[in-house]
Amino acid sequence: MTWLQVILDTESTKVDEISDALMAIGSISITWLDAKDQPLYEPSLDTTPLWKHTRIIALFEDEIDIAQLQLLNLPAYQIQTLEDKEWVRVWMEDFQPMQFGEQVWICPSWQNPPIPEAIILDPGLAFGTGTHSTTALCLKWLDKQKNLANKTVIDYGCGSGILAITAAKLGAKHVWAVDNDPQALEATENNSKNNQVEKLITPILPDQLPTNIKVDYILANILAIPLINLAYSLTQHLNSKAKIILSGILQEQTTSIITAYQSHCEIEETKEQDGWMLIVGKKVNQFKL
Repeated sequence: MTWLQVILDTESTKVDEISDALMAIGSISITWLDAKDQPLYEPSLDTTPLWKHTRIIALFEDEIDIAQLQLLNLPAYQIQTLEDKEWVRVWMEDFQPMQFGEQVWICPSWQNPPIPEAIILDPGLAFGTGTHSTTALCLKWLDKQKNLANKTVIDYGCGSGILAITAAKLGAKHVWAVDNDPQALEATENNSKNNQVEKLITPILPDQLPTNIKVDYILANILAIPLINLAYSLTQHLNSKAKIILSGILQEQTTSIITAYQSHCEIEETKEQDGWMLIVGKKVNQFKL
């Protein structure tokens, strides 16, 4: 079967309107991509996160009447014809093994793992595959730890489970993978099985996480506002001298995050990548003044 792919670039304010119009004339899928290599910043709660310049890719069956496109008053667009096999090949070729630091590799299942310990994670089955700067910062930090043998971890906002699985692969004794989205927990469970670490990872909703659990590391790759709101409750799960790794933070939000956590943690490290920050705090004695 042959498919038609319509590709166009537009401002974020026009994305919904154009996408709806394309769906109305028969598009079977719409993909939004970054058109200008921009970081995707934190949206307000009532908005869809989009880049200022967004690329829309609409997929149609080849029976579509192309004349309908001309009636939509679209920005300049191009049309590509793809065979079934070519469509799959083009999509799969976009995803190659990725290295983070010295020993952490993320690899799609259809590629040959560069090392036996590579984490197998497929795009489309996951909420995060390491391509976003916030996830990459966390993966590089984990890689620097070299060995998490006998350590316990909470991955808060686990999504695909990529950080939980990495921690388990690096030797963690047990990881609690926490997310308020049941689909994320299902993805984490499936991905942990695919990486043979399911016995080391417990996917769990936030309100099911026992209050008495104390761990050596907390990884929280979410967004700034939830991180601020969770400062007290997250740090209550830290052992003495344990560390909390915070990400999903814009560079200009760094001061707000540090202010929220500095009464609970000694800030040890900050890292920046593409306008996003990673902040590492170490548990301080609760009696410290």
